[in-house]
Amino acid sequence: MKKSLVNICRIVLAVVFILSGFVKAVDPLGTQYKIQDYLEAMNLGGMVPDFLTLAASVAQSAVEFCLGIFLLFAIRRRLTSKLIVLIMLVMTPLTLWLAIANPISDCGCFGDALVLTNWQTFWKNVVLLACALIVARWPQEMFRFVSKSNQWIVINYSILFIVAISTWSLYDLPQFDFRPYHIGTDLRDGWQRTMDGEDLPYTDLFIERADDGEDITETVLADTGYVFLLVSPYLEQADDSRLDLLNELYEYSNEHQYPFYCLTASTEKGMAQWRDRTGAEYPFCLTDGTTLKTVIRSNPGLLLLHDGTIIRKWSHNALPQIEETETALPLQELEIGQMPADSIPGKIVKLLLWFVLPLMLLTIADRTWMWTHWLRRKKKNSP
Repeated sequence: MKKSLVNICRIVLAVVFILSGFVKAVDPLGTQYKIQDYLEAMNLGGMVPDFLTLAASVAQSAVEFCLGIFLLFAIRRRLTSKLIVLIMLVMTPLTLWLAIANPISDCGCFGDALVLTNWQTFWKNVVLLACALIVARWPQEMFRFVSKSNQWIVINYSILFIVAISTWSLYDLPQFDFRPYHIGTDLRDGWQRTMDGEDLPYTDLFIERADDGEDITETVLADTGYVFLLVSPYLEQADDSRLDLLNELYEYSNEHQYPFYCLTASTEKGMAQWRDRTGAEYPFCLTDGTTLKTVIRSNPGLLLLHDGTIIRKWSHNALPQIEETETALPLQELEIGQMPADSIPGKIVKLLLWFVLPLMLLTIADRTWMWTHWLRRKKKNSP
């Protein structure tokens, strides 16, 4: 009975920690923004530099994910269970404060994949703390999937995997996009339903010309053709290392009469500085900064709309390049003008192949080795 209880609690904790760490790792900028929200709520906003909050984001996701894996495989059982108890002893009172004071809308425990209310988060942590205490009380009751001699493989592979996921997501874009502006989103429909009074995440979506203040949101979303949206929450902090590709894309859009707008929350001074640095000729539009951070995790990032639907998103590190032989072709004849072929099921399969399958094979090989070792020892000791 005790062994069953410990291992049930162990599986619950492992699943929650693995999920929580993974969804944070695929969106490290989103986790950074949530950490900054916490600091603002504690009146510490602006006191911690961005590189530290980003480092904390990557570290938090890695620690949660790895502790979940270690608990699942019963690696360093005593140490792992104690660390999880320590984390829950910190997080449970913190989420109680969030539930009572309500300084932010949600804790961000599972990123944008699963949004819980502050009270739901607190009671979830109460359950997890109880599970952690049970596991820490009897850590030796957790059965191992991998022998002690091979645990180092799981440890190193898990750390390498989750850090690689965070690094790639920072360089490009999150591999799994749980936000309301993912590829395939019909922005026109969502925005129109918001205007009819429905409670949807597009309430703060607006596009106003920076020069005259005209609201062109409906015009942009109602366009039945292609529309390029260069998104930069704050141009003062935007990366300008790929200006050549941006300017080429703007020239291409002009040649084919595709609207091209830069959406930002910067001041006129920030826009003027960007023009001076880049020679930008495209029109600037004002949009809510928080909304822009939600739209794309890149500064700047590029969106391509078709008939009001998001069909492409690019980080500034991975902007599309139109070959010279393709400049005369319209977007409908180019690959970048089509919805990407990679789907969520396909990405999940890749995840399984790159992480889950190797660990399963390791587990099978380790158990087989242990079994044959046991047989040899039994044969040797038999009369």
